[in-house]
Amino acid sequence: FRPNSLLHMSVFSQSFSPCGRFLAAGNNYGEIALFSLSAALSPDATALSQKPVLTFTAHDGPVFSLLSNDSQLFSAGNGEISCWSWSLWFLSFRSSLEIPEINAMIINPRDNSLVVGGGDNNIHILDLEHGVFKSVLQGHSDYIHCVSVREREAEILSGGEDGAVRMWDSRTGQSVHCVEIYKYESCARPQYGKWISCLTTDSDWMLCGGGPSLSLWHLRSLSPTSVFPLAGCQRQAAFYQDMILAVGEGPFVSHCLLGGEVKAQIPCTPQSLNTLQINANSTEHRVGLHSLTHLGYTIHTLPTGLGNMHYLQV
Repeated sequence: FRPNSLLHMSVFSQSFSPCGRFLAAGNNYGEIALFSLSAALSPDATALSQKPVLTFTAHDGPVFSLLSNDSQLFSAGNGEISCWSWSLWFLSFRSSLEIPEINAMIINPRDNSLVVGGGDNNIHILDLEHGVFKSVLQGHSDYIHCVSVREREAEILSGGEDGAVRMWDSRTGQSVHCVEIYKYESCARPQYGKWISCLTTDSDWMLCGGGPSLSLWHLRSLSPTSVFPLAGCQRQAAFYQDMILAVGEGPFVSHCLLGGEVKAQIPCTPQSLNTLQINANSTEHRVGLHSLTHLGYTIHTLPTGLGNMHYLQV
């Protein structure tokens, strides 16, 4: 990344390689940096080994979202999605959308499609086999920040600036449920707004938050079962074994129990964190990566104790 721009850098997105040995990170200058986890996490790691092994410009503006499948890395910017080969590092294809800020992407294995949400308030479905957009899901009234897929139930979930979590039938494209999280007294925090910044699912459970408190929902009953007493807006959260991990405003990574208790908050140097990823592709490098608002990365190793912190230099 640009040395003279470090003080003004924000890391918006990240994704692990299919083999789990590399991390791709995207910043506000449109650059993607590739890190070697084996080098960065080695007991003999040096400042040089914690720097990127490859850096390239992917977009003219910020890289808002990164996503990997078994062979490719997808990157999204303003009105543009690019696909890069993990093995050869060339551009496979580039697709244009007349929308700002493509904030979220997820692959729907049911039909091998890419689900895309962004600044035009719509969900766009990209056919990955043919590289063309095949449908648009309309219903949100403001920016979409996050998307998730329930493959078994053929459902797509989306959360946006309008404070709504919408559930869509991925076969018909119809909205089947709409939950306005900020209208639930146990979740509402008017001082932070109503926007939904993070959303993820695990079987019959949904985790979401942003302006409203981070909360765990049972999807069959569409009701919140736990509300987590975390200060500030949570920008990303994930299920991990029998815990929930969350990052956002505040210099820490929160470890929460499913019942709503905050088990631990692991301190970090920056005052806020943008994204969180869990490396499920490698048992050797099973780490949670939390991209910092400025200056680099903290790597939080998960399985043992409360974790260890490492720093990657951008």
